[in-house]
Amino acid sequence: MQVPPGNPLLLSLTLQELLARDAVQVELVPEKKGLFLKHVEYEVSSQRFESCVRRRYNDFVVFHEALLHKFPYRMVPALPPKRMLGADREFIEARRRALKRFINLVARHPPFSEDAVLKLFLSFSGPDFLPADIQTQFAMSRELIRNIYNSFHKLRDRAERMVSRAIDNAADLLIFGKELSALGSDTTPLPSWASLNSSTWGSLKQALKGLSVEFALLADKAAEQGKQEENDVVEKLNLFLDLLQSYRDLCERHEKGVLHKYSLMKRQMVSAAARSRGPESVEQLESRIVEQESVIQTMELRNYYSLYCLHQETQLVHAYLPLTSHILGAFVNSQVQGHKEMSKVWNDLQPKLRCLFVGPHSAPAPPRPPQDGPSAH
Repeated sequence: MQVPPGNPLLLSLTLQELLARDAVQVELVPEKKGLFLKHVEYEVSSQRFESCVRRRYNDFVVFHEALLHKFPYRMVPALPPKRMLGADREFIEARRRALKRFINLVARHPPFSEDAVLKLFLSFSGPDFLPADIQTQFAMSRELIRNIYNSFHKLRDRAERMVSRAIDNAADLLIFGKELSALGSDTTPLPSWASLNSSTWGSLKQALKGLSVEFALLADKAAEQGKQEENDVVEKLNLFLDLLQSYRDLCERHEKGVLHKYSLMKRQMVSAAARSRGPESVEQLESRIVEQESVIQTMELRNYYSLYCLHQETQLVHAYLPLTSHILGAFVNSQVQGHKEMSKVWNDLQPKLRCLFVGPHSAPAPPRPPQDGPSAH
């Protein structure tokens, strides 16, 4: 029995294809001194992404937890154990080999290899990855988006008012036509005082009765224009405003969240470590310092990652900016089409209005609209 092509139950990858997905190297970086103690770093280079980043063991732990959370039903390889103090060269080398096996299994796993978390881990390199003036660019971008948001907010409010006026205009036209029809349908007997003009009033009533149809059509056209502008203009403005608001919220979370906590935590931990004079053993003191350094390092990476995300989100916002031309085009088209259709109904209504002006005591007929050509000027 042959398996049909595209069978979701079939893994159509050979060993060679799996191995060709990526080859990741994990090498030790010469020991660096942290705030108080030395720490071990690894240079992780990916053939597929053509990247080379530096990672600490705790970075692998965070990455491992992210995979477990995102892929609870997949084979996530285990990490080598963490050894807080007294790690000798043999232990460090064994852990390096284990980390290399771990990251290669992940990088070649079909679902993992296509996930953004893996790409971020293998390519994002913190401050070295970002422009040197990232903080200045962030401030400028936030100010620009704030100004754009304020302008679009005002545009949306005005568009909503125009839609509301179109709907009110439709209701007024409909009532206007109904009142004309009611006037033409009035059955009150004509008094003898007006007997001389009985034929005039009868003709007027007959003409007024039929005008409700045209005014109802005008009301429909006005309501249709208002609905179209609500869907094509107001909703698109609201869509863009939602995007801009989400960007503003992200900037606020960055400043009040990661950035503030990072700065505050760094000051507090360094100050606490400097003031500590308790009778602690060397192992306890080293353990606490390592933990503090790890937390500071994690917050620092989160700060840079937050700026990296803001950099990407800024580009996404600007990718939406051409939506402005679509909104303006929809608004202009709605106005042109709406006025064109309503103008046709008004022009068709003029011959019927002339029938109202009959009799020796009638008012002058309404003026005709100017015609094209030399006589119109």
